[in-house]
Amino acid sequence: MPELPEVELVTRTLNTLISGRKIVGAKLIREKLAPHHTKAGFTKLIKGSKVNFAHRRGKHILIDLDNDRTLMVHLRMSGRFMLLPEERELPKFTHAIFDLDTGERLVFQDQRHFGFMRVEKTSALPRAKELVSLAPEPFSDEFSLEYFQGVISKSSRSLKEFLLDQTKVLGLGNIYACEAMFLAKVNPRKPAHTVPKRKIELLFMMISQVLNESIRFSKKLRIDPENIDGSYFGGAHGNHWRVYDREGEQCVECGAKIKRIPQGGRSTYFCPHCQR
Repeated sequence: MPELPEVELVTRTLNTLISGRKIVGAKLIREKLAPHHTKAGFTKLIKGSKVNFAHRRGKHILIDLDNDRTLMVHLRMSGRFMLLPEERELPKFTHAIFDLDTGERLVFQDQRHFGFMRVEKTSALPRAKELVSLAPEPFSDEFSLEYFQGVISKSSRSLKEFLLDQTKVLGLGNIYACEAMFLAKVNPRKPAHTVPKRKIELLFMMISQVLNESIRFSKKLRIDPENIDGSYFGGAHGNHWRVYDREGEQCVECGAKIKRIPQGGRSTYFCPHCQR
């Protein structure tokens, strides 16, 4: 599932490509993509509106429209946007189409059918149930060391599971949680509330570091408008992972073999020597 840096990349790309454009037509093909709307209702809320800008809250992409509506999108496992010429044949697994005044079509494709859309009143966005319980943005003043110490001290879950809880720490997924824990030299199996204070402070800094590293990397990329999915963590960037997806390889710090364990339905990668 895309993590915060990937969603940031998609949002930034959409902001560049569609801001200021009018949506002259909108079609919901797979109704379960937007379960709060009928197909006709979805079209009515969006058609004729102009895109002001795209922004992000956690892993939700928010496309602000000029009719006091915001299109909320979650990519989930395989969702992606594609900006296609009008004459281009629609790809398989097309679930929504937005016709733009330039003659192009913004297509939402989702092979695994887990994506989500909802049109919400912009003025009511802060109270939307998908957003209201989210933790503070990781680069905001609200996400402070004091905040982090407070929420971690109240959790008896494993540290890894705590870090993946978007109501406690926003934006981390499997990759960046593993990387941040490795840099902070903390054991992913340790109950969150038992992590020593000095390790909490270090982990707090490492969360920002790993997210910033990937966002900086994404700014160097040239994104194909016909494939806006943010999946850039493989390839060149994937070669820089310290522990993630490196089971059996040598730790970059001590040379011990990286281990993989299941936690909460996900694979956790860590160094058993460095992260005792």
